[in-house]
Amino acid sequence: MTNKKRVLILCTANSARSQMAEGLLRWVADDTCEVFSAGSKPSFVNPVAITVMAELGVDISQHRSKSLDEFVTQPFDYVITVCDNAAQTCPHFPGKAQRIHWSFPDPAAEEGDEAKLRAFREVRDGLLLKLRDFANSFSTRG
Repeated sequence: MTNKKRVLILCTANSARSQMAEGLLRWVADDTCEVFSAGSKPSFVNPVAITVMAELGVDISQHRSKSLDEFVTQPFDYVITVCDNAAQTCPHFPGKAQRIHWSFPDPAAEEGDEAKLRAFREVRDGLLLKLRDFANSFSTRG
């Protein structure tokens, strides 16, 4: 019997970093956690995020940008912020949620198609490293 961890991943717009992290954690954590993402000012899922995730075989094309308000009353084991603004504005969550912050630059801020694509890949790969370690930290515990 596995006790699924509930994880909420936050960034400001819930358009790139948190969307990629949601897809990646679902991918690497198998069936050990329930993963959600949201933003303080939700907008849309960035098409470049969808593209670079598809390069790994992870489909986030059906994700939608969600408001933090949808989750603020729900209990989580972990709340992970992946941008500095979200870390500063993140509210308190009920229960025992452990707060984790990883500072990743906004890849959408890059100018030019090639630079933007490279930035999205760098953020995706950085998130993947962090999320693999994160998932391993609780999936190997008794």
